[in-house]
Amino acid sequence: MELKYEPKKIINVDGSNKEFERALNTIPAGIYGHLGPSEGCMVPVNVYPKYMSKAKGAYIWDVDGNRIIDWMCAYGPNYLGYNDDEVDAAAAEQRKKGDCCTLIDPITNTFSEEVCKTIEMCDWTFFAKNGGDVTQYAVMVARSYTHRKKIVLTAGFYHGVAPWMQKLGYNGVTEEDLANNLYIDWNAPEQFEELCIKYKDQIAAFIATPYMHGNFCDNDTPHEGYWQKIRAICDKYGVVLIIDDVRAGFRIDIQGSLHKYGVQPDLACYCKAIANGYNVSCCCGKNFLLNAASDVAYTGSYWLSAVPFAAGVATLRKARAMDATAENAKKGKKLTDGLKEIAKDNGFDLSVTGEPGMFYLRLKNDFDSTILHQQWVAECVKRGVFFTSHHNHFVNSAISDADIQESWEVADEAWKVVKANNPDGHYIK
Repeated sequence: MELKYEPKKIINVDGSNKEFERALNTIPAGIYGHLGPSEGCMVPVNVYPKYMSKAKGAYIWDVDGNRIIDWMCAYGPNYLGYNDDEVDAAAAEQRKKGDCCTLIDPITNTFSEEVCKTIEMCDWTFFAKNGGDVTQYAVMVARSYTHRKKIVLTAGFYHGVAPWMQKLGYNGVTEEDLANNLYIDWNAPEQFEELCIKYKDQIAAFIATPYMHGNFCDNDTPHEGYWQKIRAICDKYGVVLIIDDVRAGFRIDIQGSLHKYGVQPDLACYCKAIANGYNVSCCCGKNFLLNAASDVAYTGSYWLSAVPFAAGVATLRKARAMDATAENAKKGKKLTDGLKEIAKDNGFDLSVTGEPGMFYLRLKNDFDSTILHQQWVAECVKRGVFFTSHHNHFVNSAISDADIQESWEVADEAWKVVKANNPDGHYIK
């Protein structure tokens, strides 16, 4: 691909670095969790913007005034575009009436009905705040229904940060937290059935994401017939099938990710894109689990606040009307097809895996290292295009052809810089 453009400006992030130094005085790790540098993915740390001043559409502006094209979309919640006018108007109107009150607003029912209308398998909803809230709840519902303890997870899983969702050896996690966990490899339904036989009448649930979108590894979509086999095994052994659609929800299919793969789960967990960044999560369930769900004691101080529900109603209605899922997938494919071509022109072999609306990037030239890839990502970020070196990316409806073009240009320049800095790399011809 031939690109003609002026050299890109390197952004200044002094303001972000000063804020980060300030944060280190009072906040663990300065910025904890996936938004901060503690995961080791901001390399070098001092070139990354860390604090925002505003956001709109496809862009964030950092505290130094740099406009940045954001392919991380707040790690998923930005679905229609930051500060979408219609969603924000619905939220503002609800805020005038009330938000977190002693009595709940009827918008709760409206949002529940809207979710049930949107997601194919959904007969009822349970609202919370974080994705981990509802994955935890879904497991509790499965145990309530089956009167069993054990759950099956796939290798490379991530379902939140509760102790049972982590791994032995992680700080704060005990053997007791993981005592009822069983594990299988991804795309290995035969291993699941072996566990069902070995632990007959002991397994409450199988929980997995619709495809393996782990970090620091190529994403892996299900083999042909995989979900049909998992569904059949669950039915055969009385196991509740839970889909963690927190990250992929509305990126693959607006009717639920497993709708694309032709299977209905018993419970499905949503967050991120469901309200375009307003703080709400949802567990969707089938009718046969309704009584068991009602018997689970589980609540939160802000789980029934009304403003996010109003935003969620507006988000789902607008997304359906504009076919946002399909349109965002087209944008993702256009971007990544171009990136692969530009990478090849520069001697790099770019792997693109996962679904088009939630793609994962990796430079194969790195072999077992991520050094070249991290260098490339850093050079892109320094020029105002925010990719990451370890996580899948997201597409939002505000992304334009001009944004894709600018991203291509920045990627091209960044690869040229990386190649010049690493003349002995393994490049393709």
